[in-house]
Amino acid sequence: MDIKMKYFQKLLILIAVAVSSLNMYAQFGETQAIRKMKTTMHRISTEYVDKVDEDKLAEDAVKALLEKLDPHSTYISADEVKEMNEPLEGNFDGIGVSFNMLTDTLYIVETISGGPSEKVGIRAGDRIINVNDTLIAGVKMSNRDIMKRLRGPKGTTVRVQVLRRGEPELIDFKITRDKIPIYSLDASYMIDKKTGYIRLSRFGATTINEFKKALSGLQAQGMSNLILDLQYNGGGYLSAATGIVNEFLGKDKLIVYTEGEHQRRYSDVSNAKGNFEKGKLVVLVNESSASASEIVSGAVQDWDRGLIVGRRTFGKGLVQRQFSLADGSMIRLTVARYYTPSGRSIQKPYENGAKGDYEQDLIERFNHGEMVSADSIHFPDSLKFKTLVKGRTVYGGGGIMPDEFVPLDTARYTDYHMKLNSKGLINKIVLGILDNEREKLLAQYPTIEEYKAEYKVPKSAFETLKKYAEEEKIEFKEDQYSQSKEDITIAIKALVARDIYNAAAYYRIINDHSDVFKRGLEIINNDKLYNQLLGGG
Repeated sequence: MDIKMKYFQKLLILIAVAVSSLNMYAQFGETQAIRKMKTTMHRISTEYVDKVDEDKLAEDAVKALLEKLDPHSTYISADEVKEMNEPLEGNFDGIGVSFNMLTDTLYIVETISGGPSEKVGIRAGDRIINVNDTLIAGVKMSNRDIMKRLRGPKGTTVRVQVLRRGEPELIDFKITRDKIPIYSLDASYMIDKKTGYIRLSRFGATTINEFKKALSGLQAQGMSNLILDLQYNGGGYLSAATGIVNEFLGKDKLIVYTEGEHQRRYSDVSNAKGNFEKGKLVVLVNESSASASEIVSGAVQDWDRGLIVGRRTFGKGLVQRQFSLADGSMIRLTVARYYTPSGRSIQKPYENGAKGDYEQDLIERFNHGEMVSADSIHFPDSLKFKTLVKGRTVYGGGGIMPDEFVPLDTARYTDYHMKLNSKGLINKIVLGILDNEREKLLAQYPTIEEYKAEYKVPKSAFETLKKYAEEEKIEFKEDQYSQSKEDITIAIKALVARDIYNAAAYYRIINDHSDVFKRGLEIINNDKLYNQLLGGG
């Protein structure tokens, strides 16, 4: 058998797998569509004027097929498969640091407690200059390339040279890589004596255990009400979402169901006694809350278990199933839709799989005024549904419409502020404060509570910020600077807190200035308002 025929057979296998995944393969024999594709590929292979890369041609054909279906059916190369799964699987092999790239230098924000870097003495504030004798500072290396050098199989070693403030020479470290946990819970703390706060950034393999541990800790501190923050949470594992909802609902209540043309209806039902079935519950969402976040929000809303506060969620309600291909790549194919317990489809409309128009949806929402006014959102009667306990009106048509709408405050954002952010200048100011005052701040403010109440960003930081902006040729605009100064101040204070305390410290400061958070807290602390919004009069 010659090489060309082997290539051709591989090509046919790839096409057959893709086509069968698209449910085009008939129960008995081949359809006319499959024969047409096979004939075309055969003619290209045997008759085309030039030599072709048949593997590449097959890959392009698979991509083209999937692009015509919906925005979430995609082709994933073998290299991308591993990288894609890491944030959800709960761990990866590496050195155990969180870092930012500031002025082309890797700056350590945090070392993972008990991780490889902490064990050898690397600290927050250190700058990694060399990795295995390769210079990574000042050479505009991408985050991805840097991570490839720092990550590696458990048990292997990597040598780094670190610049530390106060040390005249680079410090050498030899780090043995290990399993590094990826957490999905960003923050958990008591807002007041009875209201707790939990923020989830994703739904991964460890989310349920993290959530239960945080919930138990808050309840031990007297929590009777909970604010669950799912803003900017793009989703993840279905099982993690249903596990979270299980904590809120009694037994045998529908959480979500899926159904497709070739997929029978499958229902997820609460199956165990939850640890927070009573007590007021508010879920915070916005336009970037998607998929698993929408499953949680939809179930809480449909069962009248709590209130959804914020802005309409993204509207990602398509179920994907992964099919491996012969070369280690895979296709992620949409096989069903998610429906909330009341029967609402979470998925927003799309046409002909056009990703471009689909991804422009959030811009269109802004242009139509949806981000700033609930009155701009209109639902036809066909998209009206009733909640399952109190019969409140809720809406389908894509995403979860909150019970209490909170507009986006567009007046707080200016071009000047955005340019400062895009050039990394606010982070640069934070780095300067930490370099000069880290030990002093920790000594002066031993706890986040003291820091939050008393710390003021020094005036010199703002003068330095203006100077940095001039160096980057960012035109100073007094009106925009004045308009954004409060937000800039909050960002600096919160980022410093994150570095010297932990990630939760960042949210303790940011949340006090978040309109969505403040409205959620106002509602949960007002029995009359909470019950009124929940349909209780």
